[in-house]
Amino acid sequence: NRLSFLNRYATLLSSPLSTNISLLLQTASEPLPLDQEYEMQQSWREDNDKLTFILLQREPLAELIAQPEPVGREHEIAAMIGDVNLFLNDPDDEHCGELEVMVAEGSARRQGFGLEALRAMIAYCVTELKLKRFTVKIGMKNAGSIHLFTEKLGFQEISRSEVFEEITYEWHVPINYASPIEVTTLSYQQQFSTA
Repeated sequence: NRLSFLNRYATLLSSPLSTNISLLLQTASEPLPLDQEYEMQQSWREDNDKLTFILLQREPLAELIAQPEPVGREHEIAAMIGDVNLFLNDPDDEHCGELEVMVAEGSARRQGFGLEALRAMIAYCVTELKLKRFTVKIGMKNAGSIHLFTEKLGFQEISRSEVFEEITYEWHVPINYASPIEVTTLSYQQQFSTA
């Protein structure tokens, strides 16, 4: 159930605190009490200007699904490593979305999951939502995310805020854009029904 996912999400952000302090600073996140996380999750389900995908690590998920007697959705919860989000918050451009990604599971960082998640989100938003431009705001000291967006995805700097210590980058969808992945609307159960 959704509460189990929220429990896992809260655990990823708060424990062990020593390794996640830099994550929280880099992503401008702060752990919320579980009841506030649940309220926020409810608003994400109901608001038309937000989209989130939960990141599940493929290898442990496949191993857990292959178990002779998988228990409920515990395998999905155990495989959760972070999330990728989109905000439709530019009142002057309905074809623009602001991206944000977080790989919260320490052992899953720096392995390409953030890049894969962003490519999937971009492909989905171009194909299904007809977006033409993406932006991202990154803390000036977050070298990893700056590299990810500029070097791997081709985002260009458009502004800096010294007050908030962040840089805004953007990427325009090229006319000849070809999705690096096949966008499908199959449900999770349909994709793994033969496993």
